[in-house]
Amino acid sequence: MNPLTSIWGTIISGFILAVIIVIALGPTGINPIELAVWAHVLAGITWIGLLYYFNFVQVPAVGAALADKDGPGPAAINKYVAPPALLWFRWAALATWLTGAAALGHMGILKSSFTFEGFSFASNVSIIGIGAWLGTIMLFNVWVLIWPNQKKILGMVQASADEIAGAKKVALMASRTNTLLSIPMLLCMTAFAHNLPF
Repeated sequence: MNPLTSIWGTIISGFILAVIIVIALGPTGINPIELAVWAHVLAGITWIGLLYYFNFVQVPAVGAALADKDGPGPAAINKYVAPPALLWFRWAALATWLTGAAALGHMGILKSSFTFEGFSFASNVSIIGIGAWLGTIMLFNVWVLIWPNQKKILGMVQASADEIAGAKKVALMASRTNTLLSIPMLLCMTAFAHNLPF
């Protein structure tokens, strides 16, 4: 049986390969901080990848489908693509935040990251703290603004035409805000990880 014929077979095979690489590289293995950071990066790539997909691909594609009078319309995207993409999107957002908090906790800087103890742009803790706060705002947007409004847009909950129109605006602005915030958030995360001062 080829594991690449299913998404779960592919994911499980990827984890097995990762374990083999860890074992092959030496007896020390992965410590809890490295494991939390790896899980954080994996979840984060899923979350931000889907965020960029929605903003750079799906929204323009739905707009083009709506404008094409002879085309198939946006129904296929909205019925078959959007719901599972939003499922992965919102849970990847939560997993990213939780694994990021776990990594900061294992490093002993969770509280200082969120409270900006000794705030200074030259401090790595301040840099990761800015990234953590941006990620927290983005998580809030996903669960409080984007997901409830997408349920109205996709017909998963009852909504009037006016409510759907309002939901489209709120979901789009929250998603665009997350796209905007992702750029400095990723800067802060990579700056901390590579000890880059500002």
